[in-house]
Amino acid sequence: MANQPVATAVASNPQLSTLANAIKTAGLTDTLNNAQNITVFAPTNDAFNKVGQSQLNALLANKQQLTQTLEYHVVPQRLSPQNLAGTHRTMEGQNLTVTGSGEDFTVNNTASVVCGNIQTRNATVYLIDSVLTPPSSGNTPSPGAS
Repeated sequence: MANQPVATAVASNPQLSTLANAIKTAGLTDTLNNAQNITVFAPTNDAFNKVGQSQLNALLANKQQLTQTLEYHVVPQRLSPQNLAGTHRTMEGQNLTVTGSGEDFTVNNTASVVCGNIQTRNATVYLIDSVLTPPSSGNTPSPGAS
């Protein structure tokens, strides 16, 4: 994965096939592949399964909401585990907050990092177990988010 740009790397990981489909549906493949030094909080297939099929289908059918949701998972700087904790502005324009240390991190008090510090050509990737909800998007599906 280290030699591939991030969207291509995501598409080659079977655990991220739902995310890869969402990126493609939103038209963000080139945006993510061409971005420099980003961090991606990548929801696993299990994270999307928590959302439920009907809500996921509704999200995939709403390109604007899908794009906002996906961009909320991207921070426009590379974050190592040493500087992961804190508040970070996302590509979507709002902040997300990471708490924890070592190998135990939580994003917005809802998503746990299940695997992290994965390097791609242009990004650092952290796999998370829940889909994050941008604060202003109201009904983007995400269990436990307000």
